[in-house]
Amino acid sequence: MIYKLKKNMNRTQDVSNNVKVLIITVYAASLILFGLIVGDGPRKILEGLYQIIIQSDILISDYIGVGGIGAAFVNSGLITLIFIFILYKMKIQFNGAAVTALFLIAGFSLFGKNLFNVWFVVVGVFLYAKVQRERFSKYIYTALFGTAMAPVVTELVFIISAPTYVRIPLGIIVGILLGFILPPLASYLIRVHQGFNLYNIGFTAGVIGLIVYALLRSYEVELVPRDVWSTGNNTILAIYLSLMFISMIVLGFYLNKKSFNKLKEITEYTGRLVSDFILLEGFAPTLINMGINGMIALSYVLIVKGDLNGPTIGGIFTIVGFSSFGKHPKNILPIMLGVILGSLLKNGDLNDPTVLLAALFGTSLAPIAGEFGMLFGILAGFFHYSVVRHVGPTHGGLNLYNNGFSAGIVAAFLVPIIEAFRKDED
Repeated sequence: MIYKLKKNMNRTQDVSNNVKVLIITVYAASLILFGLIVGDGPRKILEGLYQIIIQSDILISDYIGVGGIGAAFVNSGLITLIFIFILYKMKIQFNGAAVTALFLIAGFSLFGKNLFNVWFVVVGVFLYAKVQRERFSKYIYTALFGTAMAPVVTELVFIISAPTYVRIPLGIIVGILLGFILPPLASYLIRVHQGFNLYNIGFTAGVIGLIVYALLRSYEVELVPRDVWSTGNNTILAIYLSLMFISMIVLGFYLNKKSFNKLKEITEYTGRLVSDFILLEGFAPTLINMGINGMIALSYVLIVKGDLNGPTIGGIFTIVGFSSFGKHPKNILPIMLGVILGSLLKNGDLNDPTVLLAALFGTSLAPIAGEFGMLFGILAGFFHYSVVRHVGPTHGGLNLYNNGFSAGIVAAFLVPIIEAFRKDED
């Protein structure tokens, strides 16, 4: 079942929806501005956008490496702004789910989602709503999160060996079909992990990706592995991200009547789905929480001497986004510690791409730490590190939320065991 907010919960409205929209829009626009400033001019950016669209998006396809830093950030900003406009026109309230979805769009538009491949899944979800005779707004977040399957469209339209008249309609039809089946599957599969995996669509997309990959392989369609991982941009990216996250803390502090009130209250929630911090405690303290978690994630990457690039910034933005919908310092740090422990015990390098991404995206399991305590959070992170290293091949890299798939497996395995022993203790 989906765990909903208690009806008697005090829903704080500290700022208007228009102010929320404006603030998120400014952050999205800053992505474009940053891309234009650090890019090599409009022509190079346009050429980079073209490469981003036509090249494979199988994990890992760092758009900074594919099309350049300017094109990657312009792609991210443009897609995010378009989705902001769609949500605004639909009169969606910019609460935790909306803010989370938009930051995920921004992050994954640096490595896997582009101006071409995201729309077919959205259309599929829209058609599902129409067939069910329900409002599309009911499924809009499923559509946004569901763009995790966007690489399937790119692979079928541009990459596989087949005539153009086969590739294009096949990619479009399959993309729409994936969006169409996503809502019922996501609604059902949340039962598997009981809301302890924040990336439920990632788990769902992993299951779908497994099936799609198996079908492609059965018809002898080979997917070429990708490993595009850019380096050498840490200084400029760290400056930009630091300014973004510090501004969140400062702005949230100002909007919160120049205080950190309700920040402690946020850290008392387990984070289990659904924990909408904006509804529960207000936008201003939530914005502070987002900025703090962003600085924690950024600092981690820099401390272990990791690379700031499309995938790692995607992980950082995912933490920031979900800091309005379940994550706070108390429940993400144990998961990160568990991943670090798992890596050190296996003689792994903390700045290895797999370890970096597991530590960042693995915070999907934050509700386990929030619900059962720090030690179980560390254990969940420890298991996640091992599982995520081996689940990618099952879907051929077609699911951008690979860590969400892994986290769903870990939660489904670990939570029943924890609850069984807790029951015995009671």
